[in-house]
Amino acid sequence: MSTTVSSLSEAEIASLQARFPDALGHDLWRLWMPRAVVAGVIGYLALSCWVFDITFARLFGGLDKMWIVIRSMVVWKDMETWDYSGIFQGLAETLGMAFLGTFVATLLATVLGFVAARNIVSNRIVHHLVRRFLDLLRGVDTLIWALVFVRAVGLGPLAGVLSIMVSDTGTLSKLYSEAVENVDQRPIEGVRSTGASALKICRFGYLPQVLPVFLSTSLYWFESNTRSATILGIVGAGGIGMQLSERMKVQYWDQACFIILLILVTVAIIDVISKWIRTNLIGKREL
Repeated sequence: MSTTVSSLSEAEIASLQARFPDALGHDLWRLWMPRAVVAGVIGYLALSCWVFDITFARLFGGLDKMWIVIRSMVVWKDMETWDYSGIFQGLAETLGMAFLGTFVATLLATVLGFVAARNIVSNRIVHHLVRRFLDLLRGVDTLIWALVFVRAVGLGPLAGVLSIMVSDTGTLSKLYSEAVENVDQRPIEGVRSTGASALKICRFGYLPQVLPVFLSTSLYWFESNTRSATILGIVGAGGIGMQLSERMKVQYWDQACFIILLILVTVAIIDVISKWIRTNLIGKREL
């Protein structure tokens, strides 16, 4: 049995290597890049554990104290003496803060969203300035805005409403502008062909397409702001968060647990209502 070996020129070998890089030789970058990433992640985790002093002793050493808190939460004492009026008033303030802040932010974002859309405002300078302004609004966390407005207007729900409004205006405007930029252009051209003004083109061409997206996004943000408003109350913006903070400071863990459960139930109810509104006003999408 004889074997014939044909010799290839260097040009033919280079051509084959270019056509079949995985079959003829290993690409060092592809070979070592995954290993380098894994090694980097492991190294970063090890360094983080060392810098933040994360040890098993610290992680599991506090379980005894945690169990004391959990036991205090599940055993409710003297429920007839609890300040239910203050708790439910705080919950009503939280819902009011979330709704009013989201509602005003939605109105402002509807205008700014169109202005920030590239297919509406073609002037690059105006577009850039509006985009950077929105980056400023949403780049600062809602909690930081709450601290600023508590200092400016004092303690109470007004600071929470203003902080939610400012932060959500930046976020919703960005989401709305992206929705406007991705609309179907055929209805727009149809409205424009009638000689409609720019305002009417936005009203009858763009708005019907993006309104369901606007509504769905605002409903989700209202649900999210209900949870955010709880945190805002802890820094003095009023609402149920202030009630929760006061009880945790004096270690009334049973009342704190009741307030947390009340918040969870409220968020669940808002989620059900939001789903009902989306289904009836936007419609159910067929998959």
